[in-house]
Amino acid sequence: MSPAIADLSVGDEVLRAQIVVDRARLVRYAGASGDFNPIHWNERVATAVGLPGVIAHGMWTMGAAAGPVADWAGDPGAVVDYQVRFTRPVPVPDPGSATVEVVGAVGALDEDAHTARIDLTVTVEGARVLGKAQAVVRLG
Repeated sequence: MSPAIADLSVGDEVLRAQIVVDRARLVRYAGASGDFNPIHWNERVATAVGLPGVIAHGMWTMGAAAGPVADWAGDPGAVVDYQVRFTRPVPVPDPGSATVEVVGAVGALDEDAHTARIDLTVTVEGARVLGKAQAVVRLG
């Protein structure tokens, strides 16, 4: 069941999530997406092009940040618009993992359209990795 627009106010924090990514997840994502760019799995290539090391796919990061919004909405189909700006890569150490933190707050409400704009703060180790991340959710 989706949240009710009457129960929301601009500024309300509505979601908070942590998503862990490791090199194995990047390899699986590469297979699913067809994006086999070696900066997402080969340390030598990633550092040779000036990156801090292997980085997560930007589209993986964008998709991962949308998951908590769909969970909050109760239906992935309720997310009617989603956009981000890629601001910083997500380095993924080996061994180990990176944790993407997602916090969502109500940025705007449209009672006529029954939608809420959820503004996302998406960070890794306190640094924003997505900017102007916003999802519009149709509410029941």
